[in-house]
Amino acid sequence: MKYWKYFGITLIVILIDQAVKMLVHNGMDFGTAGQIKVFGDWFKLHYTTNPGMAFGMQLGSEYGKLILTSFRLIAMFGIGFYLYKLIQKKSHPGYLVSIAMILGGAVGNLIDSVFYGVWLNNAPFDAPNPWFHGQVIDMFYIDIWEGFIPEWVPLMGGSYTALWPIFNIADASIFVGVAIILIFQKRFFEDENNKESEDEVQKQFIDEKQA
Repeated sequence: MKYWKYFGITLIVILIDQAVKMLVHNGMDFGTAGQIKVFGDWFKLHYTTNPGMAFGMQLGSEYGKLILTSFRLIAMFGIGFYLYKLIQKKSHPGYLVSIAMILGGAVGNLIDSVFYGVWLNNAPFDAPNPWFHGQVIDMFYIDIWEGFIPEWVPLMGGSYTALWPIFNIADASIFVGVAIILIFQKRFFEDENNKESEDEVQKQFIDEKQA
């Protein structure tokens, strides 16, 4: 039961993420034509797809997407096993919730990459095959600023761009999970270190009593 408490959070994130993506895919027009303003001009729903990593970056080779998806698959199992071990160690509940949220976000986007090329036929036209080449669906658009970046700006200069990327539930879950860990890391890891110290003292006491 203790495992389902946290892996259940992961499952909830995955289900919400996939449900929202399906609603967007089936109920919105792609791109600017289907854009819906939620709060003025700064927060919109905007259906778009992301073929690569964060901010649309991609690995520059024919098998770049396959490599990225394979890495995500390995990372999913790694994070899942890490969460399992943390639950066994009875780590701080806040830390466990954060890792569960990160895992849910990772799995949510992995589903897009593995299956959407087949289920939704949204793999790029030049993909070797639809499996493992699906594009991630994004929809939340925080439009802080749009404009032309001067040529002298490194990396991004000479392009028309938006200050803030478009993201999805999975991305938000990962971001919130990481943010919570960064903000409360002292409390999370101090509690864990104190628990390990207490366990060591108890072990020494038992060893001395048995001797």
